[in-house]
Amino acid sequence: MPLLQNTLFGTVLGKVFASGTLGTRQQLCHDCSHCLRRRSAVTLSLSTPSPSNNKSSRSDGAIRSLQKRRISSDTFRMNIGGEKDFIFKQLLDYKSYTYTYLLGDCLTREAVLIDPVIEMADRDIQVIKDLGLNLKYAVNTHVHADHITGSGVLKKRLKDCKSMIADVSQAKADIKLNEGDLIKFGGHELEVRSTPGHTDGCLSYVWHNKMVVFTGDAVLIRGCGRTDFQQGDAGRLYDSVHNKIFILPKDYVIYPAHDYTGQTSSTVGEEVRYNSRLGKTREEFIKLMKELNLPYPKQIDKALPANMVCGIFDEEEQKN
Repeated sequence: MPLLQNTLFGTVLGKVFASGTLGTRQQLCHDCSHCLRRRSAVTLSLSTPSPSNNKSSRSDGAIRSLQKRRISSDTFRMNIGGEKDFIFKQLLDYKSYTYTYLLGDCLTREAVLIDPVIEMADRDIQVIKDLGLNLKYAVNTHVHADHITGSGVLKKRLKDCKSMIADVSQAKADIKLNEGDLIKFGGHELEVRSTPGHTDGCLSYVWHNKMVVFTGDAVLIRGCGRTDFQQGDAGRLYDSVHNKIFILPKDYVIYPAHDYTGQTSSTVGEEVRYNSRLGKTREEFIKLMKELNLPYPKQIDKALPANMVCGIFDEEEQKN
């Protein structure tokens, strides 16, 4: 089942809400930070519908059958970082509005960190230690222009950590990724999909088992990354998104690399329908992106050279 919490009641219970038969729900844990209470009781008490509705005997029988059922936590368990299965953390850098994602296997304690930020390395390491995880990979969705990656610092301080980035990006990393590669941690894996256009080395990571895709800057919530620098190509980005991301099931949850409006996630279905840029025709999208006239990125001159070498550069340069 997908990670997005409101999907639980939006899809699984949508018909029950619509019918007006939902009574109360008891002991449902809404802690989406890293775990749900393991096997906590979730009981749905279904109230009797008003007899004023003249429904068929078949419908009445179905409702009575629902009323007699006790729906266990296993039926609707979201497993958002559930102790029995996996750990999930969405972390934010307030300066660049970058989301960093920590994914961990609860059995082996192996973990992956997607898009770490150098200024937030202390925070990330503390969270990893608090949760008793062993960081296996520090993974980047692309060579960023708005912040310096924390991959190099994490490698220095966590001995088992290896860095990952797209092979085509020509940036330094321990492991170079290509289309179709699998990033494995414990009993979980991320499928690598090449989604260039924002940059030529953009990757998206699909966690099929949890119905999630980490899109980097290829798809943002109701938007997308710019295409006017770093080998950007609007037509290529449009093709990447429509051929690699929008073909996923509509209820797959999208977790982007950034958000500037206070939103945390979306779904493939939402973005197909409501994305004001990527929902246009290919020709309209190319024209729109060409006419954005965005300002020069403030951090690009510092971030790009550093990110080409995994975020590690001379301490003297850091001081300047």
